[in-house]
Amino acid sequence: MSSTATHTKRRRAPLSRERVLRAAVALADERGIEELTMRKLAKELGVEAMSLYNHVAHRGDLLDGMIDLVFGEIDPPAAGGDWKAELRKRAVSTRAALLRHRWAVGQMEGRTSHGPANLKVHDAILGCLRAAGFSIEMTVHAYSVQDAYIYGFALQERDMTPETTEDFAASAQRQMVEYQAVLADYPHLVEVVGGHVAEAGYDYETEFLFGLDLILDGLDRLRAGA
Repeated sequence: MSSTATHTKRRRAPLSRERVLRAAVALADERGIEELTMRKLAKELGVEAMSLYNHVAHRGDLLDGMIDLVFGEIDPPAAGGDWKAELRKRAVSTRAALLRHRWAVGQMEGRTSHGPANLKVHDAILGCLRAAGFSIEMTVHAYSVQDAYIYGFALQERDMTPETTEDFAASAQRQMVEYQAVLADYPHLVEVVGGHVAEAGYDYETEFLFGLDLILDGLDRLRAGA
């Protein structure tokens, strides 16, 4: 079979909701969520835009489904074992999913329609905390502070230009040169950015795990005290 025939066959494969959603995720990963329109998605799938509405009701329904696919990539924590290790695994897994799908940062907890993967992850976290001995009130606090940290870190990481430790060091060195005329007024920036980051750089994973373990250790002390 020729490559043209193979391509035509692939383009004419029957649509399904999952195929539409996965194509939408791939498009958003590549071009950003702002570039995701029904017309562009239909073009990627080789169909007319109206065909998509047999599988997604509207753009909001499309985004709900896409977000649920991202939730499906998160490892839900198990209840009854080492709760800190389980919640750490979930946090690391969430950050990894958001690194793969940067458009999803800021979208994960704001949906009014929740898919099965979304519900599974949320229920597993709550179950893990309750099995660890947290009261219902403390479970709410513990859940809230973890999500604020995980999603907040992901948002900061998405908005940062440098990507590697070396990139951060080079960027800090450039800033020390660019702002040299005014740095005398900002001695702490000189000390930390110029004296440390410019030499050692900044590692996202190291800093993420430092903050995460600080939160989990703090929650453990509150749990023991209660």
